[in-house]
Amino acid sequence: MNSLFEIMEILSPEECNEFLLFLNKKNRRGDTKNQKLFKLLASGVSQDIDIKLYGEKSSNALHALSSRLHYSLIDFIASKSFQREASDELEIFKLILAARILFEHKKYKIAFKTLDKAEKQALELDLYSILTEIYHTKVQYAHLNKKASFTETINASNLNLKLFTQEQQLNMVYATIKRDLKKQEAISIEQIITSAFGAFDINLDASLSYKSLFQLLNISATASKLQSNFYESMPFMTQLYAIISEKEHQVDKHLFYHIEILNLMAIASFRNKKFKTSQHFTEKMEVEMAKQNNKYHTRFLEKLYLNKGLLLNYTNKPNEAIALLKGFTKQSLDIELTLVMCYFQQQEFNNAYYIIKSFNHSDAWYEKKNGWIWVVKKCIIEILVLIELDKLDLVLSRLKTFNIKYSKKLNSIGEHRVVRFIKLVAVYYESPKEVTSPKFHDIVEKSFEWIGTEKEDIFIMSFYAWLKSKMEGTNIYDTTLRLVTKQ
Repeated sequence: MNSLFEIMEILSPEECNEFLLFLNKKNRRGDTKNQKLFKLLASGVSQDIDIKLYGEKSSNALHALSSRLHYSLIDFIASKSFQREASDELEIFKLILAARILFEHKKYKIAFKTLDKAEKQALELDLYSILTEIYHTKVQYAHLNKKASFTETINASNLNLKLFTQEQQLNMVYATIKRDLKKQEAISIEQIITSAFGAFDINLDASLSYKSLFQLLNISATASKLQSNFYESMPFMTQLYAIISEKEHQVDKHLFYHIEILNLMAIASFRNKKFKTSQHFTEKMEVEMAKQNNKYHTRFLEKLYLNKGLLLNYTNKPNEAIALLKGFTKQSLDIELTLVMCYFQQQEFNNAYYIIKSFNHSDAWYEKKNGWIWVVKKCIIEILVLIELDKLDLVLSRLKTFNIKYSKKLNSIGEHRVVRFIKLVAVYYESPKEVTSPKFHDIVEKSFEWIGTEKEDIFIMSFYAWLKSKMEGTNIYDTTLRLVTKQ
């Protein structure tokens, strides 16, 4: 039953309704217990389900029904994926399958023509694993192909095998990097990446595919996010982007990865407070989203709104930022949390709290959905909003929960700043008048290792700006801008 809950968690409310229609079409008889089971689970029911369905204890029947529902969910998700994901790959698979059927029926001429078309499309997209299937079939029937050179077919197959092997090795490199990043040690991102590439004897240069370079950039950005340290990784990310820029002629061929890369560079630049550079990448991203008849516009719209909203907010246009983010019509946890931050900085605490109250799932649910960092940010800003609204019981409860759930992990990954910040927040709430005293100032100075405005992460600074505004008796937003722009 747990696996059913886990699968259902990834479905949106709209997709849940679609799945019920999907089940309705599959059901061959009037018995709709699979739909009833799905509705019970969707409503959170987890006890005595067999009694609710059958009127009595019937664990065997429930197990069989759950199993059928499990596979129906997998079938539905796969079908949805085929509708959403790259149709190019699906079309190539169809061509390969059609060619093999034609070969079986000895329609060799049209079979080779179909396979050639599949090969051409796969080569354009660097789909080495699919090309392996194509060349396997070509070699199998090469003795029947009067128009193609046998040697050229073998050479093409061998070349693809080398490229496929390199791609497999790179997957092992990425797996190694991800494994090392999960270790509870504060090691530099560049050191981890360089070590992994050295272990597999792969050079970091323009010989890597566009997709491989994107994956590497994505890993760097993910690690930077986990460590709240985009400053150290920025030179390496810039180096990667320079290598990627050498492949400018491949942009249209790899448009999806190109837009992802621009988004990652926009985020990294923003986190380093390089607002003009971030603006440049964001504008370029929007232009690329319009290419190929807006092929990827919808897919990247949320990220575009988020980048634009953050840039507006931190370049002294908070009202424009709020209006823009509110204008995003689809549900987005990232945008909602960013709106909370914007309202909070404008001291519109009730508006911020209104959104926070809509986060009615457990932290574990949000961690699965949006990651651990998102949950930590949500918890911190919720505590600050509750303090501003003077909700005593809730503040104490949230502080206690935060320390139990997150302090140990934060310390283990070197994020001592966050733990110390929460301790200072607790001190402030207990004795708000003490915050302006020299004693409190001294505690703050001793609590942080100041690494300078240039190096410090913008979100870390934004949380500290709230505390500084209390110490100085200044406006939260003005204090934030003063800190991040070195005024």
